[in-house]
Amino acid sequence: MTMLKKFKQAALKSLKSTGVSTLVHNSRWRRQRLLILAYHGISLSDEHLWNGSQFLSADILRTRLEMLRKSNCEVLPLGEAVERLYARDLPDRAVAITFDDGTSDFYRRAFPLLKEFGFPVTLYLTTFYSYYQRPVFDLMCSYLLWKGRNAILDLKKITGRELQIDLRQVASQEAALREIRAFVSDQNLSAEEKDALAASLAVQIDVDYDVLLEQRVMHNLTADEVGQLAAAGVDVQLHTHRHRTPIDRQLFFREIEENRKSIQEMTGNSPSHFCYPSGVYDLRFLPWLREAGVVSATTCELGFASRNSDQLLLPRFLDNAALSSIEFESWLTGISAALPRRSITERAYAGGRS
Repeated sequence: MTMLKKFKQAALKSLKSTGVSTLVHNSRWRRQRLLILAYHGISLSDEHLWNGSQFLSADILRTRLEMLRKSNCEVLPLGEAVERLYARDLPDRAVAITFDDGTSDFYRRAFPLLKEFGFPVTLYLTTFYSYYQRPVFDLMCSYLLWKGRNAILDLKKITGRELQIDLRQVASQEAALREIRAFVSDQNLSAEEKDALAASLAVQIDVDYDVLLEQRVMHNLTADEVGQLAAAGVDVQLHTHRHRTPIDRQLFFREIEENRKSIQEMTGNSPSHFCYPSGVYDLRFLPWLREAGVVSATTCELGFASRNSDQLLLPRFLDNAALSSIEFESWLTGISAALPRRSITERAYAGGRS
């Protein structure tokens, strides 16, 4: 733990013990703001040990939901929360819960807990891998390189390049991933060819790919699972079809419309809220989103949403495995908004996605 982190935790505990956090939690300032919580995956096994910014353990998620309940936060459906934010009608301590991407663990790990607590949730679903039921390529490759971290990777057998990489260091794993991504891009590999490459990578570093396939690690929800979740009350919204936001207007619209059509087919509902994949946005997207009928869009910029927030650039708080309970609680109360902090975008997307 860094000295800065220790100092922050000590300061937050002091603010809580002296009643300052409670004052902020119940303040007019907090009442005028919406905290949008952001999550990705909940581990099926050890994913949170590989990438704690994208995966939490189920135990940590349960603890977070218990804290939400004990803090008397009002957890609202996203659409209602956004509408009430701009109508100046938010309840005290308003919170909305969002999950990005739609990995299969949402069905097996996250939703049962959310249902147990009775909290509404929005799932921003990227739909390509719901139809193509193989692992999400970039995520799986990054995970495989971590799983095989005691191996020496011979890239010649993967990309044809004469290069061996010792995977014991995180920097080496990241370097190997960059080599693989560059090869995939240069060769313009299809989804099937990328999956074959991932399987070959697993063989090279002695990771059992078939077991991961059986467990559906790094897979997206199936169309049937999405339909079941929607029928059970999950709000399924837009996250592009292929988890990308092209700068080209026509390609951007295609991503939105294919995503919307797929979600309509799976759920029977027409989505109108959007989340930028990997938090990446460009101001050129805003008029395109409005033209596409998008009501709100969330980023990975850290903060509370207020009436001054652009409705298509709403900030969120990305929870992560390294966050202590006192730090999470400080975001529920709002006290953390006044403290120095590291930008969420610096740590949010290690490993990437395609």
